[in-house]
Amino acid sequence: MFRSAAAVAVRSRESLFDQQTQKRLVRRLGPRRRTSGVNFSLWVPPKEMQNFCISESDAKLLRRTLDHSNFSCKDMTDCVRFSRAAFLPINSESTSKLGSHMTLRASLLREFVNPNLSVGRRAKLCCDLARDFENRGEYEEARELLSGLWPRLGERPDLEGLDRSTAAEVLLRVGALTGVIGSSNQIKDAQQTARDLISESLTIFQSQRDKKKIAEAQTELALSYWRTGEYDTASDLLKLALAHLTNEIELKARAIQRLAMVEQYARHPHEAVRFLTENSVLFEKISNQTLIGCYHQTLGDALENLWELEDTGDYLDRALVEYAAASYHFEQADHKRYRANVENNLGFLYLKINFFKEAHEHLGSARRIFTSLKDRSAVAQVDETRACAFLKQGRNAEAEKAADSSVRALEKSDMQAELAESLTTHGKALARLENYGMALSAFRRAVGLSRKIGSRNRAAEAALAAFQEMEERLAVMDLTNVTTGRNLSEEIQSLEHDLIKHALETNNGSVTRSARALGISYQELSYMLKTRHADLLNLRTPPRHRPPKA
Repeated sequence: MFRSAAAVAVRSRESLFDQQTQKRLVRRLGPRRRTSGVNFSLWVPPKEMQNFCISESDAKLLRRTLDHSNFSCKDMTDCVRFSRAAFLPINSESTSKLGSHMTLRASLLREFVNPNLSVGRRAKLCCDLARDFENRGEYEEARELLSGLWPRLGERPDLEGLDRSTAAEVLLRVGALTGVIGSSNQIKDAQQTARDLISESLTIFQSQRDKKKIAEAQTELALSYWRTGEYDTASDLLKLALAHLTNEIELKARAIQRLAMVEQYARHPHEAVRFLTENSVLFEKISNQTLIGCYHQTLGDALENLWELEDTGDYLDRALVEYAAASYHFEQADHKRYRANVENNLGFLYLKINFFKEAHEHLGSARRIFTSLKDRSAVAQVDETRACAFLKQGRNAEAEKAADSSVRALEKSDMQAELAESLTTHGKALARLENYGMALSAFRRAVGLSRKIGSRNRAAEAALAAFQEMEERLAVMDLTNVTTGRNLSEEIQSLEHDLIKHALETNNGSVTRSARALGISYQELSYMLKTRHADLLNLRTPPRHRPPKA
C-alpha cells in the first residue's frame, strides 16, 4: 500500500500533480427532462448500464424497493446521477481504483433489494450506503439516499417506526451530512444543527454503552467543531473517542488523523507529525484509500509548516512526497474534493518557495475542481491562497480582489478561523494599496475573530501583520508597544486611535478630508469618534448643521 505511494512520489515534480481528466461512468443521456416526482419504479436503465455489478433481476428489485422506501427523484437527471454513482461498472480500471468499496457497495445493494426487509433494516442499509458515498465525497448522493427519512437539509429526520439503535444511526449520518454540506454550501447555523443531531445520537449510544458508536459520534462531532475553529473542543472530543477504541482499527485511524489535523490547524505541527508517525503502522493495516490519503495530506501539511518555521530543506522534500502519496490515494478513491485540497496545498507550498507559475497552476486546478463541485467555501479558501501569491508578486490590486472575494464568501459560512485568515490577507492588500482605514478595520476584525474562537496564534499573526504593513504610516507608534501588557484587541484599537489622530492633525481637524485619507466614509469616522475614540473629538472641527429642507 505505502510502497505504491512511494513509487508514485519518485516521479518528477512536474508530472506528479498534473490534473487528470475524469471520465464519466455513464455518458450524458440527452437533454434534461422535467417530470413530476418520477420514482425509480418508473425508470428504465439505459444501454450504457447493462454490465453493472448487480444482476438485471436485482436491478429490477432495486427499482421497486427504492419506490417502497419513499425514494424518489424530481427529474431524470437526478435518477441518472444516483444510478451512475450507485451502480459501479465492472472493469479493470474501476476495480483497481475502488477495490473493496465496490465490493461493499454491491453487497449492500444486493441486500437492499430484498423486498422482505423491515423498515429498520432498510434504514440501516441506507445509512451504510450513505456512509460509503460520503467516503468518496459524494455528499449529495448520500443525502438523496436518506431522502425517504430526511426530505430536506436543516430538518429533523423522520424516526417513526425505528428502534433507538437505528434512530441513532440515522441521526448520526444526517448530522454528519448536515455538517459537510452546510459547510460547502455556506448554510447559516448548519454546524450547530449538525452538532444537535450528532449529540442526540451520542446520548443514545451512551445509554446503550456502545463504545464503538460512542467513539464514532465523538469523532464526527469533533469535525464539526474543527470547521468553526473551536480546536480545543475538537481535540478533547477526539481524545475521548480514542479512549473508547481498542480493536476498531479504521475508526481509530480516522480519530488519530483528525486529531493530527486539529493540532495542525491549531498551529502545533510538531504534535501533528508525532501523532501520525507514531501511528503509521495503523494506517498500513487499513484499505480505505480516502483515509490513507488524508493521513498523507495531514502529514504533508504539518511538514510544510515545520519547514516554514525551521527552514529545513528536509521538511520541504518530505512534504512534497506526502502530497504525492495523498494525491495518488485520493485518485484511487476517486475523491475529487480531496484531490483539490492537495492541489490547493501544493499551490501554497510552491508559493512559499517563490515558484509562482507552479503555484498558480495548482491553485487554478483546485479552484476549477471546487467550482465544479459548487463548494463555495473551498473556492474562498483557494482565493485566499491566490491573494497571498499575488501579494508576493507585488500584484496588490489582484490580491485585494481575490482576498475580498474570499472574505465575502466566508462571511456567509461558520468558518471563523478561515475568515480570520482571509481578513488578515485582505488587510495586507488594502494597506499596500494605501487604503489604510479599511486595512485597519480588516486587521481589527481578524484579531477579534481569532480571540473569540480561542486561536491566540492567529490573533498574534493578525496583530503583527497590522504593525508590519502600517508601521511607516504610523510613525507616531513604537513597535515596543506590543510589550506594554495590553491584550491584542487593545493594541489594535490603540493602532486605530493613533491613525485617526494622525489623520485629524494632518487635515486640520476636517472629518471629511480625514475620512478620505483613511479610505473610509464620513459616517464611519464620525461613528468611531463618538464611540471608540471620544477623546479625539476635541481635534475635529465643529460639525456644520445644515438647515432643514423646506
